[in-house]
Amino acid sequence: MNLLRAASTVSLLTLASRITGLGRELIVAASFGASAYTDAFNVAFRIPNLLRRLFAEGAFSQAFVPILAATRAAEGDDATRRLVDAVATVMAWALALTCVVGIVASPLLVWLMASGLEKFDAAVVMTRVMFPYIAFMSLVALAAGVLQTWKRFAVPAVTPVLLNVAVMLAAWLLAPWFGQRGIEPIYALAVGVMLGGVLQLAVQWPALRAIGMRPRIGASWRSLRASFDHPGVGRILKQMGPALIGVSVAQLSLLINTQIASHVGVGAVSWLTYADRLMEFPTALLGVALGVVLLPQLSAAQASGDRAAYSSHLDWGLRLVLLLALPCAVALLVFPKAIVSVLYHYGQFNDRDVQQTVRALMGYGVGLLGLIGIKVLAPGFYARQDVRTPVKIAVVVLILTQLMNLLFVPQIGHAGLALSIGLGALINAAWLLIGLRRQGAYVPQAGWLGFSLRVLCASALLGAALGAAAVGIDWVGLGQQRLLRVGLVAGCLLGVALLYFVALRLMGIRLRDFARRG
Repeated sequence: MNLLRAASTVSLLTLASRITGLGRELIVAASFGASAYTDAFNVAFRIPNLLRRLFAEGAFSQAFVPILAATRAAEGDDATRRLVDAVATVMAWALALTCVVGIVASPLLVWLMASGLEKFDAAVVMTRVMFPYIAFMSLVALAAGVLQTWKRFAVPAVTPVLLNVAVMLAAWLLAPWFGQRGIEPIYALAVGVMLGGVLQLAVQWPALRAIGMRPRIGASWRSLRASFDHPGVGRILKQMGPALIGVSVAQLSLLINTQIASHVGVGAVSWLTYADRLMEFPTALLGVALGVVLLPQLSAAQASGDRAAYSSHLDWGLRLVLLLALPCAVALLVFPKAIVSVLYHYGQFNDRDVQQTVRALMGYGVGLLGLIGIKVLAPGFYARQDVRTPVKIAVVVLILTQLMNLLFVPQIGHAGLALSIGLGALINAAWLLIGLRRQGAYVPQAGWLGFSLRVLCASALLGAALGAAAVGIDWVGLGQQRLLRVGLVAGCLLGVALLYFVALRLMGIRLRDFARRG
């Protein structure tokens, strides 16, 4: 398997997801702005998303994928199928219980997340509507882990598009219908989220059937007990313990920051959310794509005892992080107003909202290299079935992040929350890298100094060009000339991207040099 081609496939499909995701946020911003109701929706949506990242895409995936890959390599497809059936059965029962408890406890969950909300009751209603989303997304994570182990990356990468399309349709069609009948229009977004969850799970099933791995979920108490007795389930649960602590640290940081933002003032939660959505664009395109492709490869290399291949895969991933993430970070720091304006500055999203979102985006941008680097470095530990080291690092970084909040939030408000997260990500990534080096798991290949200097030079050239465009054009003032603004931003970004890669080529760096077989 060509790793660069696989990562590119995932990245391109993720690009489609992020483009539709930005379309979703654009429609939400234009329709509802940064109001008390959008704060309520964003908090309500964060609750199932928090649990999804905590249990489904977080601790579960970190524990499940390495064990699944090891089982397939050592025992074959039949044993792997039995493991998938057992895990799916235990997961389905646990999710049913979680959804019932979550719907009943929604007022408490909203209070814990954001007690300062002006539209607290609206957030409770939307939380109850969206809570079952966690069940669908957890099963999607199970399916994605299986498909990725079989090196089928396309379907898991493209399914988030369905969530975005469902929410956009809800905003376009259902929200006005709700308004005509005296129902708060923003409730339509919660219905769209649920529809998106159903659709994402539905498209996974044919892909699983094609490889003969569609799980059989036991509906009886006897089947549940038998599933718990499966040794693979026990190993996954054992691995999930420390992994859950590690993921919980990140989600606890999100919970604390949301709570703080709810008390900063109306709009703060939404400004951070809009900025975070923009940050997820490069994070998903680069970090998630590399992490998805690398984890099975690292796990297989570790299982076979091939230390050279393991280290080589990590080196390849880290070079791509620097090559592709550094110019993105420069763009977010130098060109944020143009990006925010062209994406969000419509309808109810006013000039002040642009400025406040820009401040948050720049705070996140400081840590973009760290946020993406973690997606490559953390799988290095998970493939070795070492989740304790990342957990210890994450706990210390959480403490440092909150100390930085005490320093920054009184000075720069909600932007201080973003800046703390960005700096914390840099610390986390650096610590993970040092840990892999000290363990002897990662040995950098030759040529890093020259490679880094050339990337820095090309990034500086890109930054200078974007800086001139940022100063020379009134991006907010072009609000009435939307097509012109879109064209100018697209032209600037495409132009500097071409400038960047031409500069790299002249300095001897070619993307095709990163093509490799896995």
